[in-house]
Amino acid sequence: MGPHPAVAAIRLAVRRVLHDILNELATPSDDSSDSPHERPPSPLVLVACSGGADSMGLASALAFEAPKLGIRAGGVTVDHGLQPGSDLRAEEVALRLRQLGLDPVESVAVTVGREGGPEAAARDARYAALDAAAVRHGATAVLLGHTRDDQAETVLLGLARGSGIRSLSGMAAVSGADGRYRRPFLQLDRQTARKACMVQSLPVWDDPHNADPAYTRSRLRHEGLPALEKALGKGVVEALARTAQLSRDDADALDAWASQAATAVRDAAGLLECAKLYALPPAVRRRVLRRAAIEAGAPAGSLFARHIEEVDRLITGWRGQGAINLPGKVVAQRQGGRLVIRQG
Repeated sequence: MGPHPAVAAIRLAVRRVLHDILNELATPSDDSSDSPHERPPSPLVLVACSGGADSMGLASALAFEAPKLGIRAGGVTVDHGLQPGSDLRAEEVALRLRQLGLDPVESVAVTVGREGGPEAAARDARYAALDAAAVRHGATAVLLGHTRDDQAETVLLGLARGSGIRSLSGMAAVSGADGRYRRPFLQLDRQTARKACMVQSLPVWDDPHNADPAYTRSRLRHEGLPALEKALGKGVVEALARTAQLSRDDADALDAWASQAATAVRDAAGLLECAKLYALPPAVRRRVLRRAAIEAGAPAGSLFARHIEEVDRLITGWRGQGAINLPGKVVAQRQGGRLVIRQG
């Protein structure tokens, strides 16, 4: 008799990602050595584990699947220091990871700043710690336990911000520097991971922050999504996750188009030609303008849709208006038939 269906599901999801990683390592890169098909000895894959059901389930599946493929499996837990006793909790999680057979395992304490609000600050501190741990241990990849439910919440948050299609595309299955971060559970619901922990008698910790109405995502999880499901039926989470994937495909296509157009709309001196920009579809043109602003020195994180819309009006609603000031002391100005974006 095989494993419980929930356990089988999480193991299959992890096995697929590990196979992807091995295939990538076996594929020669442009800067490969004389023996491109030579696989590095026993690659290391880390799991980021908070002790919650999603990441504990992920850790258990990694511990089971990795040795069968000749992959070393390790774990990292991050202590955000936001609750009393969080250091003891982190040590307890690290102990559980070792009991699963993971090695190396470490607990990393971080200081959470205040920039961007508590949720964003904690996330920034966490990813910085995971990046550092991956480099320190020479890990090929770090697995994250985000589920289909997390994806649905991310899409709704993007929708509420009124941001573009890239925001609606949610979290990528592969992200980070050199595809470091992998999310094997994006197609699985939260309940599957919890069930897998239960049948394996894995103790899980429910972070009180996840139920704290002070946090936007928590309110969405406990009030917003249940209300949507009540009004629209149980398929809402799955539909939102599907929206994320479709949006990601569309956004990737538009980005690729904008990348090609960015060269085609410049004159021999490298200046942007307003007439050629005007001829582009708005979604492509705005991407070209955003990229040009970033290349001129505008910080991507501070560049909002309203900034790009103002610059866009220099192309589509030209009435002799003056220069547009952008973050990073970047200025966008129309000069004759050219659009000049540079640091002022």
